[in-house]
Amino acid sequence: MAGRNEKSTVAEILLIDSDDEIRRQVQQLLADAGHRVTPSSEFESAARLLAEQRHDAVVVSLDWPDRENAKRVRALRRNAADIPVMILCTPEHVDQAVGALRQGADDYLIRPPDPIELQARLARVLEKRDLDSRIAFYQSQLSKRSELKSVEARSPAMRAALARVLRVAPMRSTVLIFGESGVGKELVARSIHFNSPRRERSFIALNCAAIAPNLIETELFGHEKGSFTGAHQRVRGKFEIADHGTLFLDEIGEMDPSTQAKLLRVLEQREFMRVGGDQSIRVDVRVIGATNANLEKLVAERRFRRDLYYRLKVVTINVPPLRERREDIPPLVTTFLEELSRENAIPRRRITPEAMSALQDYQWPGNVRELKNILENVLVSVPGESIRIDDLPRPLRGARAAPRTFELEPGTTLAEMERELIRRTLEHTGGNRTHSAQLLGIGVRTLQRKIRTYGISIAPKRRRSRRSNALVG
Repeated sequence: MAGRNEKSTVAEILLIDSDDEIRRQVQQLLADAGHRVTPSSEFESAARLLAEQRHDAVVVSLDWPDRENAKRVRALRRNAADIPVMILCTPEHVDQAVGALRQGADDYLIRPPDPIELQARLARVLEKRDLDSRIAFYQSQLSKRSELKSVEARSPAMRAALARVLRVAPMRSTVLIFGESGVGKELVARSIHFNSPRRERSFIALNCAAIAPNLIETELFGHEKGSFTGAHQRVRGKFEIADHGTLFLDEIGEMDPSTQAKLLRVLEQREFMRVGGDQSIRVDVRVIGATNANLEKLVAERRFRRDLYYRLKVVTINVPPLRERREDIPPLVTTFLEELSRENAIPRRRITPEAMSALQDYQWPGNVRELKNILENVLVSVPGESIRIDDLPRPLRGARAAPRTFELEPGTTLAEMERELIRRTLEHTGGNRTHSAQLLGIGVRTLQRKIRTYGISIAPKRRRSRRSNALVG
């Protein structure tokens, strides 16, 4: 809030009172308490001030007829929903003050107010509104960290995945996410959860490949005391903890057949029993599964239950590998550099066009996870204000020099073909957009729009000078 910080209780107060004597008195009381006060005798002019300037609270007297008071309080709440409103009223108008509270005011005082009570009440509403603001901020930050941002989805394939996330999020259906290791399947699952009605409840993740087959059942369903050697107390499982929330089962293809059968029962009956238990526990959990395996092949080989496969794949989402969405690399690099710089408390680093081109040319077998790990390694181990191509690991430096053939494999999209053709033409002309547009038979503006759409970055060939070290990011 303007004019306030953690070490000070100073607030910007808008005071509205048509009584000159009372207004001067209250203004002095607020000033004595250390606040900065903007006085006004007319509601209309005060409302304009509220729209033009930021205030931390409004102190307003009920000087108008009952209907007008309610109307004006509602107007204050509409125009400044996050700003506390303190009502001043005479003893005979307490009922109107109570009505104002129903219209959204935060508190009221009898005027002329007691100085100590005014200061204490105002401090309380300011503190409550600050707390509400912090909660809203942290919730929004949590949601942002758990969403797929549109700025990181320039590629048609990733935009399609994001659009599907937003469509299925409000549903109760199970979801099966397909994608290679490291593409961000858990991020997609979290995006579904935090865009769903279950966002206020738990999101629980379990990597089925990381749990021994003899332990995964107790991880999912919990166990009773004494159910096996070492079970010294009752333990709740992931399903119980995730009740009314979301359970994300990563690498679900690694689950053993026995546990697959019990998972199917939970999905169909919405109940389970703890290991060693004899009572059914009902739960309401949305299950999201993910795998990098070919589940249809596992079904054909009888290594994965067919009925469970079809029960899980009510909705499917395919997350493309990073090598198939190279236009997403520049915004991902920018996001990761900002995030890693903040987490490691080091200055923000930028990246040269040559280094960015090398990142886009690399095949990324480890996908987004590999990209982030490499950037973190470079960021904390290589000094300097910018990341240059020589700062990157050797496989990435060699990726740009190695010639790549443009293979038209089945399934290659028109967008992918167009992006590669534009990239090669720009590379051929040394980044000259006018010449490239002529060779491609399109206008310069059209070329510039496509460069932005596809996230193409080509370092122009020019004589070595200070300008040749221009940075992007």
